[in-house]
Amino acid sequence: MNYVRKSLLGLGVLLLASAVLLWFLPARWLMPWVEPQLHGWRLQQVQGSLWQGRAAEVVSPGGEMVGELQWRVSRLALLGRLLSRVSFNGPQLQFSTTVERLPGDRIVLSDANLHGELSALGHDFTSPWGQPRGEMQVAAPQAELQGGWPLQLDARAHWKHAVMRTPHGDVALGELQMQARAQGGVIQAQVHDDGNGPLHVDGQIQLSPLGWRLDAALRPRQTDPSLHRWLASLGPASADGSVVIHRSGGLATPARTLK
Repeated sequence: MNYVRKSLLGLGVLLLASAVLLWFLPARWLMPWVEPQLHGWRLQQVQGSLWQGRAAEVVSPGGEMVGELQWRVSRLALLGRLLSRVSFNGPQLQFSTTVERLPGDRIVLSDANLHGELSALGHDFTSPWGQPRGEMQVAAPQAELQGGWPLQLDARAHWKHAVMRTPHGDVALGELQMQARAQGGVIQAQVHDDGNGPLHVDGQIQLSPLGWRLDAALRPRQTDPSLHRWLASLGPASADGSVVIHRSGGLATPARTLK
């Protein structure tokens, strides 16, 4: 009986020590397990604990220091509920959100905010319309993702000083805004300008895992030759330089909604 009592006491001490270690676990101790999952990104000058910490330097795979990362993880994770607050701050990108992991590979983002310079995308990022430049501000009060795709979404974006960089020079587009909602994995987005810039924009975008559709009406408010030339590259232009775009792709194309 004395042996059993000592064994239970030893087990209790071991469990208590493990709990204390986990409660105050230094974040830097986890780096050998975390960094192999970061695909070449590195966290340096790591401070704090697993539950609340900071990486003073986030280094890209190319060796560039891009900012700092802070996190705060609820200790409810010990009971199976993973809830955390993450923020990233860099010279070209700032981002913060609350993250909750749910069963079924689902993630809920709350109070997500992003502010970034599109030049941070680099010269390799381009589109058929050119390389986007300017400031992007995004606010998403709520988003539910599964496998990285939004099942539910409520978001607004503001593209400030919007510019398309083309082989013929930069094309100023003005101030553009977008409202996006997703229901059941289908995203509906409205895009328009602020009414005062060089380009009138009225567009709708529909996205799903199976296909996408873009319907947009673009009309220049100015006689800028570079803007007219850029519009003409997108499709047949009318006498006033306006262009109507209907494009789609994927396995299943959503129905047209733009009038």
